[in-house]
This record gives sequence, structure tokens and C-alpha cells, in this order.
Amino acid sequence: MDKQADIVIIGSGLSALQLACHLRSLYHVIIITKTTIRQSNSYLAQGGIAAVIDKNDSMHSHIEDTLKAGRYHHSMEGVERLVKEGAQAVKEMIADGFMIDRKEDGTPSFGLEGAHSRKRIIHSGGDATGKQAIEHLLRRLPPNVELVEGEMAYECLLDSSRNVCIGVKTKDAAGNVHRYFAPHIVLATGGAGSVYPFTSNAPTATGDGIAMAFRAGAEVADMEFVQFHPTLLFVNGKTRGLISEAVRGAGARIVDEDGCFLMEKVHPQKDLAPRHVTAFEIYRARMAGKSVYLDIRSIPAFREQFPTITALCEENGISIGDGRIPVAPGSHFLMGGISVDINGRTTVRGLYAIGETSYSGVHGANRLASNSLLEGLVAGQRLAAFLNRSAVLRRQPSQWFHYSEQLSPREAKGLMIKELQKKMMEAVGVIRDKETMERHLRELEARGWKRWIRQGLDLLSIEEIEYVNMYITSYLISRGALIREESRGAHIRMDFCEEREAWSGQKIVQTTEGIKIRGERHERDTIGTYA
Repeated sequence: MDKQADIVIIGSGLSALQLACHLRSLYHVIIITKTTIRQSNSYLAQGGIAAVIDKNDSMHSHIEDTLKAGRYHHSMEGVERLVKEGAQAVKEMIADGFMIDRKEDGTPSFGLEGAHSRKRIIHSGGDATGKQAIEHLLRRLPPNVELVEGEMAYECLLDSSRNVCIGVKTKDAAGNVHRYFAPHIVLATGGAGSVYPFTSNAPTATGDGIAMAFRAGAEVADMEFVQFHPTLLFVNGKTRGLISEAVRGAGARIVDEDGCFLMEKVHPQKDLAPRHVTAFEIYRARMAGKSVYLDIRSIPAFREQFPTITALCEENGISIGDGRIPVAPGSHFLMGGISVDINGRTTVRGLYAIGETSYSGVHGANRLASNSLLEGLVAGQRLAAFLNRSAVLRRQPSQWFHYSEQLSPREAKGLMIKELQKKMMEAVGVIRDKETMERHLRELEARGWKRWIRQGLDLLSIEEIEYVNMYITSYLISRGALIREESRGAHIRMDFCEEREAWSGQKIVQTTEGIKIRGERHERDTIGTYA
């Protein structure tokens, strides 16, 4: 079945809904999500939204905290826009009825999280900010927005020259293929946390948007920068969900099984050090055979302050009354992604990306806590403003590019996802080294993944397409991590333990044509090929 629209948005998280709510009412907008409208990383977000709305706070302070956390590997223009436009977007949401947590005197109740120098995190519903923000935007979706649930977008439709994105293919649970044509296709599919065995992400975060854009010829950048959240609930060898950084902001301490404070002499901010620092220390303790916990005994009224986390713990047999929550690091956020400009445009005409699936340079080498929901608000609103100024020329082309070969289900069924996840944690997890990454990349190449970027996916089931996307995304992460010979932010290499000046400001760009390093020293310097 073919459908036409003015704008098609793939994904249903905060950035997607923010975009849809700010588009002109004359546009026919379609939102497509592969599960349900409320299943997304945004909906799961506990921590809050970082925004300068307190008179005692400053834009300069928020910008500097962002730069410090990300080890100055940013687009300075992007960071300034994020902080300044983000504060305005949050104020507009509050004025529009978004209910934030407040003190008894009616003033906002600001939280403190890792690497922030001020209390500036706003919350809604205690530890359910993402859920409350999504519900707020869903209530405000205008009638010109059509929701399509239960269809997975898996391929960009390109014109016959392969230079312009003109639509997208989707598949439903019954295996039916649908085509949507529009002059503007927006990817808002979230990250790729599910390529790791331990993750805070929704199970749907399989790198779909990144793999789709990459296969369509778009640039992706800095895929090696994967943030590992230090504190996921860890029960019986598995992670069971996120324990928000706000818990440490409220006074919880990271301790080992002997009660020793892990962060005491590691960083000036101790338990509120940047995430890559705390994740590394917890990972190191666990590799030494120690169990690690969050000691929450100093937090009064924990149940009232953190109702979602309390329910999560009790569902998994952990008593809040014991005062200790078992934790382990897990993949949390992808700082790299599909390269975009300040308006969300990718390097493929007609194709856009916003939110975690995009790379705009605002998070650097390590995202500052609670800047993710802020990015979703800013990116969605900014792209809406751009599209509202653009002429919409809706037409269904008579010709478009067709893959000459299709990937067979038999080949896709041979993909071992649990094995891939295990190898990803070993090779490109919290710590990395050349030998392990090279071995991992050889194994990925032996699967013949390079053929998949030149073959269609029409014959595969939704699950099989997810597997292909996970393998492609895993290769992009691993290849970038091997090339960057330094430790910076969330990218920690044991064979290159320090930040290196030669890598300052350099980003690793990957396309179907090859790999380049871009920056002041290496503009368009080709260092590899996927031919």
C-alpha cells in the first residue's frame, strides 16, 4: 500500500512529538513507530531535563558543564543553541501546562546530577519526567498528524539517481510492505543500546535509523562514543532497568560489597563525577570480583521521591528498606550518529535526523546528564521552524531506485544476537584495546556485512531486519573505536590511556564509500573504504 504525506516522521520519542506539535497545521504529517506510541527511550527517561530557568543559574555555567563532561569535543555553536534555545523551550512547555515538581512554596524543585555545577534539573512526577513529557505532547498533537503504530521503517526510498530521499518502506507484523512518499523524511528512531547485553534502553533501540541512513548513503560520525550509565539495577546476572543519577544527586553513594566508597579519591565531584568516570570505576571493581551497590540510606522518603525506581526494585526482589541497590554499568546513550546540520538535515537531500539517532556535536565525547531530553525539545522545534519555512512539493515519483539483489532470510537467520552483544561488551564496552577490537571486527567482516549495505531487505521479517541493523551499527561503532587512538570521554582505551592533542577536534566520518577523519588537521583525509 502506498501513501503520500508532506512530512513523515519515523519514531515516537520526545524529538518526534515536539516536531509534530510545532509543524504548520496545513501539513499532512505521518508518525510511524514500530511498536506503540508510548514505547521509546524518551518514555523511560527518569532523570529530568537540564535547563537554565533559575535566576541564580547561568547559561555560561550550563555551557561549561556540557563542555567539561564531553571533553570539549563539541560543536560550540550547537552547545550554545542547545542551552539557550533549550531554556526557552522548557519555559514554553511549562507555560503550556507541563507540570513540573515544585517545592511547598511553589518554586521549581531543581535536582543535581553528575558533572553539573548547579542544581538545574527539572523533574515531573518524581522520576517519571520522560513519561510525563511524552504524555504532555501527545495531548497536544494536532489533528493533521496521523499515527501509524506497529510498522517498522527499514529502508529509505531514493530517487533513481540515489541522491534524494523521497520516501520510506515499512513492514508490519504480518510481513506486508508499505511505502510512504513525502518530500521530507525525518528519522527520530533513538539510539542503539540493544547492541550491548546490558542497557537502559528500550528493546526497540536497535540502531534502525542509523543503519537506514547509512545504507542510503548518509554520513555517520563519531560512532565510537557510547555512554555507559554507571548504575543499572543488576539482579541475577542481568540488568533490569535504570537507577537514575538523580538518586546520587539526592545523596546516594557508590560502595563495594565491603562498604568502601568507590569514588572517594577518584574525582573532585566523587559520586557525581562524569558518567564515564563513575562507570569505569564500577566496571573495574566488578572485574575484580566485587559486587557494587548504591547506598541510599541517607535519602529520606526515598519511596516518595523515587516511586518509579522503588517499584522497579521491588518488582525484581530488591527491598528499598535494606538501603542498598545492586548496580552495574550498561549502554545508555549514543553521542555519535547520523551527521546533521543545525536544522537536522543529513547529507542526503530530503532526509533529516533528530534526537539520539543524530550527530550534531552537542554532546561531545560524553553527554552531560539530562541534556538528552533537552536536545529532543530543541532539535524538534528547530526542524519544525525550518520545515515551516520550506516549500512542500508533494508528489509521488514515477521512478525510484530498486535494489538489484535482496538479502535472503537464510543468511539473516544465521545472525547470533546474544553472541554479538557479548562480543560488543568485551571489545567496545566500558574499556577497549586494539587486539580485542581487531579480532571483533574480523568476526563481523566474516559475516559478510558489507554486502548488506548493497542488498534490499524486503524478504526479511521485522526481527531479521533488526538483526541486520544491529550488525551494521555494531560495525560502525567498532570501526570508529579502533581508529580513534586515544581515550576521550566515554571512549576509554587501555592501550592509549590519555587524551591526545593530535585527536583534539577530529571526528571520524563513515559512509558506504569509506571512512574519513574530519577536522582542522585532516579535512576529508580518506583512511579506509567499504568497497
